[in-house]
Amino acid sequence: MTIGELPKRGTKQPEFAGPNYTLATLRVNGQVFPVALEPRVSLLDALREYLRLTGTKKGCDQGACGACTVWVDGKRELSCLTLALSAEGREITTIEGVADGDELHPVQRAFISQDGFQCGYCTPGQIMSAIKCIEEGHAESTEEIAEWMSGNICRCAAYQNIRAAIVSARDEMGGAR
Repeated sequence: MTIGELPKRGTKQPEFAGPNYTLATLRVNGQVFPVALEPRVSLLDALREYLRLTGTKKGCDQGACGACTVWVDGKRELSCLTLALSAEGREITTIEGVADGDELHPVQRAFISQDGFQCGYCTPGQIMSAIKCIEEGHAESTEEIAEWMSGNICRCAAYQNIRAAIVSARDEMGGAR
């Protein structure tokens, strides 16, 4: 492996990792990944560049858009603002870990049926937040959904369809009405 070449997903990091790297273990979507990380690498960059889990998107890289939303220990977290090393020993869930095998999560199905995306770039972060919005009990009205989803920006303005998808999934999941 040469400098700049990325390892295959789930493999150890380059052997050239030296004193500026820390060996760590990240638990992502139920799998354990040994990695060598620079201390300043964000969780977003570790997921995308080191583990090649590219479903989580890099939008603003400043925590303002929500495209990078993942769950850490079951709570929403902006992975662009989280140091990867701070997630060691914690359970990280990305969009790749939401479906149950080939069975899509109800929110994923609702986004498809309600056309809750246009370009699709924000969709993974929107879905990760939408699931938690429902699970946390913040989906009783479209106004409440809008408030609790306000950290996820959609530049295509598909908000009406996103809210409709959340209501549809909430009803399927037996959530609030």
